[in-house]
Amino acid sequence: MHYNKSNVRLSVLFWLLYFLYEWLGQAALSSEYLRYLINASVIVPITGMATWFTIEVLIKKFLLKKRIVAFRIGFVVGLVAFTLIRRAFNYFYTYPHYWPEGLKTTSYWWFPKLLIEGVNIYLIVALYTMFYFLRAWYEQQRLAQELQRDKAIAQLELLKNQVQPHFIFNTLNNIYSLSLKNSPRTSDLIYRLSSLLSYMLYDSRQEFIPVSKEMEYIHNYIELEKIRYGERLDVAVNCFDSVDQFTIPPLLILPLVENSFKHGVSNDVGNSWIRVDLSVKDDWLTVKIENSRISDAYNGHAVYKGIGMENVKKRLEIIYPERHEYKCMSEGQSFLTILKIKKS
Repeated sequence: MHYNKSNVRLSVLFWLLYFLYEWLGQAALSSEYLRYLINASVIVPITGMATWFTIEVLIKKFLLKKRIVAFRIGFVVGLVAFTLIRRAFNYFYTYPHYWPEGLKTTSYWWFPKLLIEGVNIYLIVALYTMFYFLRAWYEQQRLAQELQRDKAIAQLELLKNQVQPHFIFNTLNNIYSLSLKNSPRTSDLIYRLSSLLSYMLYDSRQEFIPVSKEMEYIHNYIELEKIRYGERLDVAVNCFDSVDQFTIPPLLILPLVENSFKHGVSNDVGNSWIRVDLSVKDDWLTVKIENSRISDAYNGHAVYKGIGMENVKKRLEIIYPERHEYKCMSEGQSFLTILKIKKS
Protein backbone atom coordinates (compact mmCIF):
# COMPACT_ATOMS: atom_id res chain seq x y z
CA MET A 1 0.00 0.00 0.00
CA HIS A 2 1.38 3.40 -0.96
CA TYR A 3 1.92 5.91 1.84
CA ASN A 4 -0.10 8.79 0.44
CA LYS A 5 -1.15 11.76 2.54
CA SER A 6 -4.43 10.17 3.56
CA ASN A 7 -2.73 7.00 4.81
CA VAL A 8 -0.12 9.00 6.73
CA ARG A 9 -2.83 11.09 8.41
CA LEU A 10 -4.76 7.97 9.46
CA SER A 11 -1.59 6.36 10.85
CA VAL A 12 -0.67 9.48 12.80
CA LEU A 13 -4.22 9.66 14.19
CA PHE A 14 -4.11 6.00 15.27
CA TRP A 15 -0.82 6.34 17.14
CA LEU A 16 -1.82 9.68 18.64
CA LEU A 17 -5.02 8.17 20.06
CA TYR A 18 -3.07 5.21 21.41
CA PHE A 19 -0.52 7.57 23.03
CA LEU A 20 -3.33 9.60 24.64
CA TYR A 21 -4.91 6.39 25.90
CA GLU A 22 -1.65 5.17 27.47
CA TRP A 23 -1.08 8.60 29.01
CA LEU A 24 -4.36 10.33 29.90
CA GLY A 25 -6.50 7.22 29.94
CA GLN A 26 -4.28 5.48 32.47
CA ALA A 27 -3.39 8.64 34.41
CA ALA A 28 -7.04 9.55 34.92
CA LEU A 29 -7.43 6.56 37.24
CA SER A 30 -4.63 7.62 39.59
CA SER A 31 -3.86 11.26 38.67
CA GLU A 32 -0.20 10.31 38.09
CA TYR A 33 0.16 12.25 34.85
CA LEU A 34 3.96 12.48 34.80
CA ARG A 35 4.37 8.77 35.43
CA TYR A 36 2.08 7.77 32.60
CA LEU A 37 3.49 10.44 30.26
CA ILE A 38 6.90 8.78 30.67
CA ASN A 39 5.28 5.37 30.36
CA ALA A 40 3.48 6.31 27.13
CA SER A 41 6.65 7.89 25.71
CA VAL A 42 8.38 4.51 26.00
CA ILE A 43 5.60 1.96 25.51
CA VAL A 44 4.12 3.54 22.37
CA PRO A 45 7.44 3.57 20.41
CA ILE A 46 8.11 -0.05 21.45
CA THR A 47 4.66 -1.06 20.20
CA GLY A 48 5.17 1.01 17.05
CA MET A 49 8.43 -0.80 16.29
CA ALA A 50 6.75 -4.16 16.88
CA THR A 51 3.97 -3.14 14.49
CA TRP A 52 6.40 -1.93 11.81
CA PHE A 53 8.42 -5.15 12.09
CA THR A 54 5.27 -7.28 11.83
CA ILE A 55 3.86 -5.52 8.76
CA GLU A 56 6.91 -4.43 6.79
CA VAL A 57 9.12 -7.48 7.44
CA LEU A 58 7.07 -10.46 8.58
CA ILE A 59 3.96 -9.96 6.46
CA LYS A 60 5.28 -8.15 3.36
CA LYS A 61 8.64 -9.86 2.95
CA PHE A 62 7.82 -13.31 4.34
CA LEU A 63 4.10 -14.14 4.56
CA LEU A 64 2.95 -12.53 1.30
CA LYS A 65 5.89 -14.13 -0.52
CA LYS A 66 4.95 -17.54 0.98
CA ARG A 67 8.10 -17.81 3.08
CA ILE A 68 6.11 -19.42 5.88
CA VAL A 69 9.01 -20.86 7.89
CA ALA A 70 10.80 -17.50 7.92
CA PHE A 71 7.54 -15.82 8.95
CA ARG A 72 7.03 -18.17 11.89
CA ILE A 73 10.61 -17.86 13.10
CA GLY A 74 10.54 -14.08 12.70
CA PHE A 75 7.24 -13.82 14.56
CA VAL A 76 8.57 -15.79 17.54
CA VAL A 77 11.81 -13.79 17.59
CA GLY A 78 9.92 -10.48 17.37
CA LEU A 79 7.41 -11.53 20.03
CA VAL A 80 10.14 -12.52 22.48
CA ALA A 81 12.33 -9.49 21.75
CA PHE A 82 9.66 -6.80 22.10
CA THR A 83 8.12 -8.51 25.12
CA LEU A 84 11.49 -8.55 26.90
CA ILE A 85 12.12 -4.89 25.99
CA ARG A 86 8.79 -3.80 27.46
CA ARG A 87 9.31 -6.04 30.47
CA ALA A 88 12.76 -4.50 31.02
CA PHE A 89 11.30 -0.98 31.06
CA ASN A 90 8.64 -1.88 33.63
CA TYR A 91 10.94 -4.02 35.77
CA PHE A 92 13.95 -1.73 35.88
CA TYR A 93 12.17 1.67 35.79
CA THR A 94 8.52 1.43 36.81
CA TYR A 95 8.98 -1.02 39.69
CA PRO A 96 11.86 0.85 41.45
CA HIS A 97 10.06 4.18 41.19
CA TYR A 98 6.42 3.26 41.74
CA TRP A 99 6.23 -0.30 43.09
CA PRO A 100 9.51 -1.24 44.79
CA GLU A 101 7.91 -4.09 46.68
CA GLY A 102 7.28 -5.75 43.31
CA LEU A 103 11.01 -6.34 42.92
CA LYS A 104 10.91 -8.48 46.05
CA THR A 105 7.95 -10.61 45.04
CA THR A 106 8.52 -11.16 41.32
CA SER A 107 11.51 -11.82 39.08
CA TYR A 108 12.24 -10.38 35.67
CA TRP A 109 11.50 -13.78 34.12
CA TRP A 110 8.19 -14.39 35.86
CA PHE A 111 6.07 -15.91 33.09
CA PRO A 112 2.64 -14.39 33.92
CA LYS A 113 4.12 -10.89 33.74
CA LEU A 114 5.92 -11.68 30.49
CA LEU A 115 2.65 -13.02 29.08
CA ILE A 116 0.80 -9.85 30.04
CA GLU A 117 3.50 -7.65 28.49
CA GLY A 118 3.37 -9.65 25.23
CA VAL A 119 -0.42 -9.56 25.08
CA ASN A 120 -0.48 -5.80 25.72
CA ILE A 121 1.89 -5.20 22.80
CA TYR A 122 0.40 -7.60 20.28
CA LEU A 123 -3.21 -6.61 20.91
CA ILE A 124 -2.27 -3.20 19.54
CA VAL A 125 -0.16 -4.79 16.78
CA ALA A 126 -3.14 -6.93 15.75
CA LEU A 127 -5.51 -3.95 15.87
CA TYR A 128 -3.26 -1.76 13.72
CA THR A 129 -2.55 -4.63 11.30
CA MET A 130 -6.28 -5.20 10.85
CA PHE A 131 -6.72 -1.46 10.39
CA TYR A 132 -3.81 -1.38 7.90
CA PHE A 133 -5.11 -4.21 5.73
CA LEU A 134 -8.66 -2.92 5.76
CA ARG A 135 -7.27 0.29 4.28
CA ALA A 136 -5.17 -1.75 1.83
CA TRP A 137 -8.25 -3.74 0.78
CA TYR A 138 -10.23 -0.56 0.28
CA GLU A 139 -7.36 0.93 -1.75
CA GLN A 140 -7.13 -2.22 -3.84
CA GLN A 141 -10.84 -2.09 -4.58
CA ARG A 142 -10.52 1.53 -5.61
CA LEU A 143 -7.54 0.75 -7.84
CA ALA A 144 -9.37 -2.21 -9.38
CA GLN A 145 -12.27 0.04 -10.32
CA GLU A 146 -9.85 2.62 -11.64
CA LEU A 147 -8.07 -0.07 -13.64
CA GLN A 148 -11.32 -1.19 -15.28
CA ARG A 149 -12.12 2.38 -16.17
CA ASP A 150 -8.60 3.06 -17.43
CA LYS A 151 -8.59 -0.18 -19.41
CA ALA A 152 -11.72 0.89 -21.25
CA ILE A 153 -10.22 4.32 -21.85
CA ALA A 154 -6.96 2.70 -22.98
CA GLN A 155 -8.74 0.56 -25.53
CA LEU A 156 -10.62 3.53 -26.94
CA GLU A 157 -7.54 5.74 -27.02
CA LEU A 158 -5.40 3.05 -28.59
CA LEU A 159 -8.03 2.42 -31.21
CA LYS A 160 -8.14 6.13 -31.99
CA ASN A 161 -4.38 6.61 -31.93
CA GLN A 162 -3.19 3.36 -33.48
CA VAL A 163 -5.94 2.25 -35.78
CA GLN A 164 -6.84 5.66 -37.01
CA PRO A 165 -8.89 5.89 -40.18
CA HIS A 166 -5.92 7.24 -42.11
CA PHE A 167 -3.79 4.28 -41.00
CA ILE A 168 -6.39 1.82 -42.27
CA PHE A 169 -6.94 3.91 -45.40
CA ASN A 170 -3.23 4.11 -46.20
CA THR A 171 -2.72 0.42 -45.48
CA LEU A 172 -5.61 -0.58 -47.72
CA ASN A 173 -4.33 1.70 -50.48
CA ASN A 174 -0.88 0.15 -50.21
CA ILE A 175 -2.34 -3.35 -50.28
CA TYR A 176 -4.47 -2.37 -53.28
CA SER A 177 -1.38 -1.11 -55.10
CA LEU A 178 0.38 -4.38 -54.40
CA SER A 179 -2.62 -6.34 -55.66
CA LEU A 180 -2.50 -4.47 -58.99
CA LYS A 181 1.07 -5.68 -59.34
CA ASN A 182 -0.03 -9.21 -58.46
CA SER A 183 2.35 -9.11 -55.52
CA PRO A 184 2.47 -12.39 -53.56
CA ARG A 185 2.44 -10.31 -50.37
CA THR A 186 -1.13 -9.11 -50.88
CA SER A 187 -2.99 -11.96 -49.22
CA ASP A 188 -0.53 -12.08 -46.33
CA LEU A 189 -0.92 -8.35 -45.63
CA ILE A 190 -4.72 -8.58 -45.76
CA TYR A 191 -4.53 -11.39 -43.23
CA ARG A 192 -2.23 -9.34 -40.97
CA LEU A 193 -4.53 -6.32 -41.09
CA SER A 194 -7.52 -8.51 -40.27
CA SER A 195 -5.66 -10.15 -37.37
CA LEU A 196 -4.53 -6.79 -36.00
CA LEU A 197 -8.05 -5.38 -36.02
CA SER A 198 -9.41 -8.57 -34.44
CA TYR A 199 -6.83 -8.37 -31.67
CA MET A 200 -7.60 -4.75 -30.85
CA LEU A 201 -11.35 -5.20 -30.98
CA TYR A 202 -11.73 -8.58 -29.27
CA ASP A 203 -8.57 -10.07 -27.73
CA SER A 204 -7.79 -6.82 -25.92
CA ARG A 205 -10.85 -7.40 -23.72
CA GLN A 206 -9.05 -10.21 -21.88
CA GLU A 207 -7.39 -9.43 -18.57
CA PHE A 208 -4.10 -11.16 -19.41
CA ILE A 209 -2.67 -12.76 -22.53
CA PRO A 210 0.60 -14.61 -23.27
CA VAL A 211 3.50 -12.36 -24.24
CA SER A 212 3.91 -14.46 -27.37
CA LYS A 213 0.41 -13.46 -28.49
CA GLU A 214 1.14 -9.76 -28.02
CA MET A 215 4.35 -10.22 -29.99
CA GLU A 216 2.47 -11.98 -32.78
CA TYR A 217 0.30 -8.92 -33.30
CA ILE A 218 3.28 -6.61 -32.97
CA HIS A 219 4.79 -8.49 -35.92
CA ASN A 220 1.58 -7.87 -37.86
CA TYR A 221 1.66 -4.18 -36.99
CA ILE A 222 5.30 -3.88 -38.06
CA GLU A 223 4.72 -5.62 -41.38
CA LEU A 224 1.83 -3.31 -42.17
CA GLU A 225 3.84 -0.22 -41.25
CA LYS A 226 6.82 -1.37 -43.32
CA ILE A 227 4.74 -1.01 -46.50
CA ARG A 228 5.00 2.78 -46.08
CA TYR A 229 8.76 2.91 -45.64
CA GLY A 230 10.10 0.31 -48.05
CA GLU A 231 13.83 -0.40 -48.04
CA ARG A 232 14.74 2.66 -45.97
CA LEU A 233 13.40 1.05 -42.77
CA ASP A 234 15.13 -1.81 -40.95
CA VAL A 235 13.19 -3.51 -38.14
CA ALA A 236 14.62 -6.28 -35.96
CA VAL A 237 12.60 -8.20 -33.35
CA ASN A 238 14.62 -10.54 -31.12
CA CYS A 239 13.40 -12.87 -28.40
CA PHE A 240 16.49 -14.16 -26.59
CA ASP A 241 14.67 -16.36 -24.05
CA SER A 242 11.43 -18.31 -23.81
CA VAL A 243 8.55 -16.08 -22.73
CA ASP A 244 5.92 -18.82 -22.64
CA GLN A 245 5.58 -18.57 -18.85
CA PHE A 246 4.79 -14.85 -18.94
CA THR A 247 1.38 -13.25 -19.31
CA ILE A 248 0.74 -9.53 -19.55
CA PRO A 249 -2.27 -7.23 -19.98
CA PRO A 250 -3.07 -6.84 -23.68
CA LEU A 251 -1.97 -3.67 -25.46
CA LEU A 252 0.92 -3.10 -23.05
CA ILE A 253 3.94 -3.49 -25.35
CA LEU A 254 2.22 -2.56 -28.62
CA PRO A 255 1.92 1.18 -27.77
CA LEU A 256 5.70 1.31 -27.16
CA VAL A 257 6.37 -0.08 -30.63
CA GLU A 258 3.80 2.24 -32.17
CA ASN A 259 5.52 5.14 -30.41
CA SER A 260 8.79 4.28 -32.17
CA PHE A 261 7.08 4.65 -35.55
CA LYS A 262 5.03 7.71 -34.65
CA HIS A 263 7.74 9.82 -33.01
CA GLY A 264 10.91 8.33 -34.44
CA VAL A 265 10.80 6.74 -37.86
CA SER A 266 8.03 8.91 -39.33
CA ASN A 267 10.09 12.07 -38.66
CA ASP A 268 13.15 10.75 -40.51
CA VAL A 269 13.20 11.04 -44.32
CA GLY A 270 16.40 8.98 -44.59
CA ASN A 271 17.25 5.45 -43.58
CA SER A 272 15.88 4.54 -40.16
CA TRP A 273 15.70 1.54 -37.87
CA ILE A 274 13.82 0.00 -34.96
CA ARG A 275 15.04 -2.79 -32.68
CA VAL A 276 12.84 -4.75 -30.25
CA ASP A 277 14.53 -7.14 -27.79
CA LEU A 278 12.89 -9.45 -25.27
CA SER A 279 14.77 -11.36 -22.57
CA VAL A 280 14.01 -13.18 -19.31
CA LYS A 281 16.17 -13.36 -16.20
CA ASP A 282 15.26 -14.27 -12.61
CA ASP A 283 11.50 -13.99 -13.16
CA TRP A 284 11.89 -10.58 -14.84
CA LEU A 285 10.74 -9.93 -18.39
CA THR A 286 12.77 -7.18 -20.05
CA VAL A 287 11.56 -5.40 -23.18
CA LYS A 288 13.94 -2.99 -24.92
CA ILE A 289 12.69 -0.89 -27.80
CA GLU A 290 15.15 1.39 -29.54
CA ASN A 291 14.64 3.50 -32.64
CA SER A 292 16.59 5.98 -34.70
CA ARG A 293 15.63 9.62 -34.56
CA ILE A 294 16.65 12.92 -36.10
CA SER A 295 19.52 14.26 -34.00
CA ASP A 296 18.02 17.73 -33.52
CA ALA A 297 14.45 16.50 -32.97
CA TYR A 298 12.78 18.29 -30.09
CA ASN A 299 15.86 20.52 -29.74
CA GLY A 300 17.96 17.54 -28.79
CA HIS A 301 15.55 16.22 -26.21
CA ALA A 302 13.54 13.20 -27.29
CA VAL A 303 10.68 13.31 -24.87
CA TYR A 304 7.81 11.29 -26.23
CA LYS A 305 4.49 11.99 -24.58
CA GLY A 306 0.91 11.16 -25.32
CA ILE A 307 -2.24 9.63 -23.92
CA GLY A 308 -1.13 6.14 -24.93
CA MET A 309 2.22 6.37 -23.14
CA GLU A 310 0.74 7.91 -20.00
CA ASN A 311 -1.85 5.16 -20.00
CA VAL A 312 0.89 2.51 -20.13
CA LYS A 313 2.58 4.10 -17.10
CA LYS A 314 -0.64 4.22 -15.12
CA ARG A 315 -1.51 0.61 -15.94
CA LEU A 316 1.95 -0.52 -14.86
CA GLU A 317 1.60 1.29 -11.53
CA ILE A 318 -1.76 -0.33 -10.86
CA ILE A 319 -1.13 -3.87 -12.14
CA TYR A 320 2.54 -4.19 -11.16
CA PRO A 321 3.08 -2.09 -8.02
CA GLU A 322 6.74 -2.36 -6.98
CA ARG A 323 7.17 -5.09 -9.61
CA HIS A 324 8.08 -3.09 -12.67
CA GLU A 325 10.65 -0.65 -14.05
CA TYR A 326 9.94 1.74 -16.88
CA LYS A 327 12.32 4.31 -18.28
CA CYS A 328 13.01 6.18 -21.50
CA MET A 329 16.28 7.76 -22.51
CA SER A 330 17.84 9.60 -25.40
CA GLU A 331 21.14 8.20 -26.63
CA GLY A 332 22.60 10.39 -29.34
CA GLN A 333 20.68 9.68 -32.53
CA SER A 334 18.48 7.00 -30.97
CA PHE A 335 15.74 6.75 -28.39
CA LEU A 336 15.57 3.80 -25.98
CA THR A 337 12.62 2.52 -23.94
CA ILE A 338 13.17 -0.18 -21.31
CA LEU A 339 10.31 -2.00 -19.65
CA LYS A 340 10.87 -4.63 -16.94
CA ILE A 341 8.06 -6.68 -15.38
CA LYS A 342 8.39 -9.24 -12.60
CA LYS A 343 6.44 -12.46 -12.94
CA SER A 344 3.50 -12.70 -10.54
